[in-house]
Amino acid sequence: MTGTRIAALGHYQPAKVLTNGDLAALVDTSDEWISSRVGIRTRHMAGPDEPVDELAAHAAGKALAAAGLGPADIDLVLVATSTAIDRSPNTAARVAARLGMGSPATMDLNVVCAGFTHALATADHAIRAGAARRALVIGADKMTEVADWTDRTTCVLVGDGAGAAVVEAVGEGDEPCIGPVLWGSVPEMGNAVRIEGSPPRFAQEGQSVYRWATQRLPALARQVCERSGIAPEDLAGVVLHQANLRIIEPLAAKIGAVNAVVARDVVDSGNTSAASIPLALAKLVERGELPAGAPTLLFGFGGNLSYAGQIVRVP
Repeated sequence: MTGTRIAALGHYQPAKVLTNGDLAALVDTSDEWISSRVGIRTRHMAGPDEPVDELAAHAAGKALAAAGLGPADIDLVLVATSTAIDRSPNTAARVAARLGMGSPATMDLNVVCAGFTHALATADHAIRAGAARRALVIGADKMTEVADWTDRTTCVLVGDGAGAAVVEAVGEGDEPCIGPVLWGSVPEMGNAVRIEGSPPRFAQEGQSVYRWATQRLPALARQVCERSGIAPEDLAGVVLHQANLRIIEPLAAKIGAVNAVVARDVVDSGNTSAASIPLALAKLVERGELPAGAPTLLFGFGGNLSYAGQIVRVP
């Protein structure tokens, strides 16, 4: 195989919307406090009868429809999530069952906020190696289920949702549309973002993550550009993990992506962890803000502390 491409995207968010005003009735906070610190205005919240695999399946179904494909056309399902409650069956297997797939390989990847970009690279590698023909790559998280609703510093951040991509080989002689991945971790900062305990609860050292992202991430993102042979100023889009608007907005300038459309879905969706990048990307494409073939930087970072990024050309 000469390379891969994203054939189509899909996204899904639950119907219930939580505003900053709603949260102010639960904890000691305000719209001004939340907006000024993280830039979030609303987020979506799944109900108790909406498990994370259901969110994932909705997004996956939309991606398949957009690609003009059926469940039988997929032989690899990768789901990036850190909020699956059950150990087995894994989320990918449950998505395959919901969609009526035949016999795909099904795997979950738990790399928290960097999960989707890790999963996208894994699908790219599998197809290039001939281990899969066509993959469904999903980022899905139900962060409201692991939120500590007494902690105003974290419960105001989170939302629920899913985004999905159909990944397949490019035609013979065509250029790859998914570039080489740059991935890694900072093991000594592994406790900076956590979902742990029983019941599991989300917690983080916000200032540590903020300092790392603003100081270290720009150089890493420029390395991603170098690996793909694309200058930062030639990027049409930048889709970073939607953690905090105060992180996202300055980073595009520090990277040098002066002409890029920058995803700001965090304003409407909050931090949806592994879902945030495909969710934001799918919306930009759906609205026509990124034309077909536009070179776009994807970069996930967060829990573990792990990171992964690549440049893709959008469908």
